[in-house]
Amino acid sequence: MRVALMVTCVNDAMFPETGQAVVRLLRRLGVDVDFPAAQTCCAQPMVNTGYLDEAVPVVRTFVDAFAGYDAIVTPSGSCAGSARHQHGIVARRSGDRALERAVEATSPKVHELSEFLVDVLGVTDVGAYFPHRVTYHPTCHSLRMLGVCDRPRRLLEAVRGIRLVDLPGAEECCGFGGTFAVKNADTSVAMGSDKARHVRETGAEVMVAGDNSCLMHVGGLLSRERSGVRVMHLAEVLASTEEGAVLAAPAEATPVQAPTPTSGPSGDVA
Repeated sequence: MRVALMVTCVNDAMFPETGQAVVRLLRRLGVDVDFPAAQTCCAQPMVNTGYLDEAVPVVRTFVDAFAGYDAIVTPSGSCAGSARHQHGIVARRSGDRALERAVEATSPKVHELSEFLVDVLGVTDVGAYFPHRVTYHPTCHSLRMLGVCDRPRRLLEAVRGIRLVDLPGAEECCGFGGTFAVKNADTSVAMGSDKARHVRETGAEVMVAGDNSCLMHVGGLLSRERSGVRVMHLAEVLASTEEGAVLAAPAEATPVQAPTPTSGPSGDVA
């Protein structure tokens, strides 16, 4: 099976460790994953703000970059939703029948990470180890556009050492919403503050989600509140192993003795 990583703009620019985690995870599961260098944006920002004509060349670049792959995996429910549902709208509007056919061939192969693991590979236990108290935020597009349902939670429940706690109001939007956060900043912050409060109520050390845009939004608020709660992408938790935790742990401190003073040619201590 030829598998491609669709890393997404925000991950490529700001959270490359998430893409790296996806590759480590899939390779650990025996999947040979490629990274098509020609990939760019999924076109969601243009579509969501009404620039459907301007989205046409972006969708064309997408189908060209990912042509020939059996599966396209992305660590984003939002971008997966765009490729699966919005690309067809853009292609049909363009009147370009060749583009329509290309989208029809490519879009069904796009999978959000948890979908690919559970539905395509048929696994929930990926051999992960993460000994922390965690709460999970299901992002809007993964729930309402893709319908990933409990797949991410099933994957998290199989992680060794994890203590998974329910998030109050879990299915409520975090308030990011892409350009919504720019156009409606006050509302966005209010919604994010509610989500951050619910996260704090769980006593979790880490909030996990499948979209870094949402994690960036809520994580920024948690940081400003000095809550001590970290945010992590689902891929990074699933890529974590006991061996990796040992390697990452600080070594036991060894007392350092002060060097013995030596005399220089003049008899002064050097």
